[in-house]
Amino acid sequence: MITWPVSAEQFYNEKLVTEILRIGVAVGSEKWASLVDVKKEASVKRDAIEKAVAQVMVGDEAEEMRSRARGLRELARRAIEKGGSSYSD
Repeated sequence: MITWPVSAEQFYNEKLVTEILRIGVAVGSEKWASLVDVKKEASVKRDAIEKAVAQVMVGDEAEEMRSRARGLRELARRAIEKGGSSYSD
């Protein structure tokens, strides 16, 4: 997953995906942008996007991220199965 936060809770979600779950790469802006200034404040260079895509598509790091994501998928499936922690929610 490639993250590109712009405002609000997106920065928290980016930290979750990139640093805690370690299933993604950050590419976006590093500071909050108002919706008025989003084009100016949240722009990202082409090279940064290219690097992030390569990072999640190719190599050992990419395979490790995919493996962790598959593990999370399995945990989510178990949670919604009968008797799982989210079955009756």
